[in-house]
Amino acid sequence: MKAKTVLPAVAMTAVSMVLTLAVVMMWLGAAVPWPVALVVGLGIDGGWLATLAYERRLAAQGDHNRAVTAVGWSFGVLAAGVLVAHALTADHSAGAWLAVAWLPIAAKALWLVHSLWERTALTPLALDAIRGIQQEARDEAAVARARLRAEAATEETRLTAVTQAGARVARVQAATAQTLAGAWSTLETARKGEETGRALTSVTAPVTPGVTPRWELPVWGPTEPVPALETGAPSLSDDALDTLVHNIRHSQTPPLSYRDMAARFRAAGHSASEVRLRAAWKRVAA
Repeated sequence: MKAKTVLPAVAMTAVSMVLTLAVVMMWLGAAVPWPVALVVGLGIDGGWLATLAYERRLAAQGDHNRAVTAVGWSFGVLAAGVLVAHALTADHSAGAWLAVAWLPIAAKALWLVHSLWERTALTPLALDAIRGIQQEARDEAAVARARLRAEAATEETRLTAVTQAGARVARVQAATAQTLAGAWSTLETARKGEETGRALTSVTAPVTPGVTPRWELPVWGPTEPVPALETGAPSLSDDALDTLVHNIRHSQTPPLSYRDMAARFRAAGHSASEVRLRAAWKRVAA
């Protein structure tokens, strides 16, 4: 991965330096001797290369210097300015020179990208650990999804079974109700029939001679509620309750037991809770 970011930066830097040197030679070659133009071109490229090397050294040490970075960008802008100026003053191929005038700036940008990659690069061991963590998370998510799907399928099966069982119970209840309705109808018809009593009497006459039984079949139908017992009698005080218990207990010789006394107390129509009645018995017996 390191070669994928450093090789394009090296190649573009080399091309930019060659173009800068060529433009300086062509631009100044006509005005000054070519060795002077060569020195100027090599000076620009050398300064750029020196600042780049120093930036790379600082980056390897985990350090950064804004002044060195500013000098490096200055050399890049100077090289790009030389290419742009040559393109604007050239009599021919001005478009071609303008097309390559951005290469120095692009080379500096690629070195910036490479430095950012180096700051965020991880070792193979760390990358393996990250991949293991991600794989573990994916495995846990897959297991959780499978568990949820299985639970959903189980719940669906259970609900289906309960629904089917409920439907079967409802069908049985309906059939039973229909059978009971038929039986009630048959019994009602037999009870209201004119020959029912005579037929049953003829059957039982040999068994019970001289006795004419009364045959009545059970009546199945609506029932009338039994009226509730009246409980509006006033509650007895402790003294009155003690007097009643004493009188009932000593109404017979020897005195009655608690069970017989309680039976006669309630048979006489008196009302008291079991707790109060037993408490009165203890007070009287004491």
